[in-house]
Amino acid sequence: MTQLTQRAFDIETTGFNAMDAVTVVGFERELGYQVFVQTGDRPPGDVATAVQQRTEEHVQVDTHRTEGELLTAVAIFVSEQLSPADVLLVAYNGETWQGGFDLPFLRTRLAAYDIAWPFVDVPYADLLPLVKTLFNTTADGETGADLVTAYDVLCDGDAGAYDPFAESSEAVTAFEAGQYADVAMHNVADILRTEALSSLTQRYCSKSDFDLKSLTATIDA
Repeated sequence: MTQLTQRAFDIETTGFNAMDAVTVVGFERELGYQVFVQTGDRPPGDVATAVQQRTEEHVQVDTHRTEGELLTAVAIFVSEQLSPADVLLVAYNGETWQGGFDLPFLRTRLAAYDIAWPFVDVPYADLLPLVKTLFNTTADGETGADLVTAYDVLCDGDAGAYDPFAESSEAVTAFEAGQYADVAMHNVADILRTEALSSLTQRYCSKSDFDLKSLTATIDA
């Protein structure tokens, strides 16, 4: 059986409603990270330079004026970089609505623009069930299974130093204020957190613990 290389991803949005927009989509790559940012049809400024000045990680930033342009670029990236590769896409709480809602939100917004579902032949696993049930995330008498808490308790890393926000909700107001580099850095921090938890689960959990699923749609659009 082919050994799959895990690749973390994460998204940012303007809210929880079906008509809210995807603002940032980020992926772990073989070397570094790929982040797509849209600016709500406003001038982007030099987001790429601003991001690179704030992290030692190699982050490729692509900026787009609209959500539709961002989603189109993401679809092309997935079809060219993920679908042909032996990768396992992972997210943290990526399929539980209003928790980590990455996949439901992407499905909804891609459908709104009639953009074909790009995750063809891409296997996927959610890390939350593994972390929540197979690790102890209790600290100071409090148990939490959200991404930040799980990372802080279980991983020895500095992802939090890259995150400009204390709460994820701050990414919404930052986007509205045109602080695109801040939103992108928050996304990078969450990808780093997800990547670290992915490495942890690979080291300490069996293959049978991972609930893999295919993301290929039933009908090829």
